[in-house]
Amino acid sequence: MIKSHANQPTLSIVIPIYREGSHLEVLLSRIMDILVPTKESFELILVDDGSPDNTWKIIEKESKKYPMLRALKLSRNFGKESAISAGLKVANGNAVVVMDGDLQHPPELIPEMLKLWRGSKADVIEAVKVKRSKESFFNKIGARLFYASLKRLSGYDLTNLTDFKLMDSRVVKAWLQMGERNLFFRGMSAWLGFEHLKIPFEVPGRASGKSTMSISRLVRLALTAITSFSSLPLHLVTIAGVMFFLFSIFLAAQTIYMKLSGFAVSGFTTVILLQLIIGSLLMITLGIVGEYIARIYEEVKRRPRYVIAQTIDRNYNISKNT
Repeated sequence: MIKSHANQPTLSIVIPIYREGSHLEVLLSRIMDILVPTKESFELILVDDGSPDNTWKIIEKESKKYPMLRALKLSRNFGKESAISAGLKVANGNAVVVMDGDLQHPPELIPEMLKLWRGSKADVIEAVKVKRSKESFFNKIGARLFYASLKRLSGYDLTNLTDFKLMDSRVVKAWLQMGERNLFFRGMSAWLGFEHLKIPFEVPGRASGKSTMSISRLVRLALTAITSFSSLPLHLVTIAGVMFFLFSIFLAAQTIYMKLSGFAVSGFTTVILLQLIIGSLLMITLGIVGEYIARIYEEVKRRPRYVIAQTIDRNYNISKNT
């Protein structure tokens, strides 16, 4: 657990890092250039999500330049959501900013977020994309389909929202009380409620390299989001079953009528089509139920969200396992 500290910073900045070594120095330099002149007390919390490159060595080097830098190295790649969770757990600020480490979340917005947080009753200041950076056609379509599906299934409209947000410390505390292992940071933040304000921004290009979020990871995240925030797919299975039951009654009545009237025709086309339709429906149904069972299985094991292998922390004492 975090021990209390007399010099509690106003702001904590949590940045999950994975293979960001090539531009990490640029990122930290920009943040310093923006925040140091504001005279705000702040801490930087970098969470290395098991990067296989030289990211941790660069973090160690940069920590000698910036005394306010704290860092966690996870024992392996647990995923961005778990890395964010690790950073939030050790954050000490009265407000916490979560942002990506690829410079697609411009640090220049942080002072404006702080100003809105202080000058309003809002507990969460969210950065909303008004213009997406260059991305493939399939990624755009996939994002729209995901947000539309999530809105219709769960009622939460996360369209163009990002992980780039400022949260009051009481919101962070409430977020950490949510005990699930299947994490969806954006959705969990929306579920908490509180007062929200939105700030628009245009997404710039990546500082270097390309996104490490593969299609398979995005699909897994989408499945986690939908199954974590909506049970409607299970109800749809029930609805489909009722519809097929009514259809079967109609078909049975028609078959009996045709038989009694002497117009019955022997044939395999209808039977084969019905078997294919019913078989497909059963497989899809089992798949949907299986997704929910898999989530239950992962939750009941109660494994930790992440494991911390190393820390860089000059001023605070934190636990090494969470």
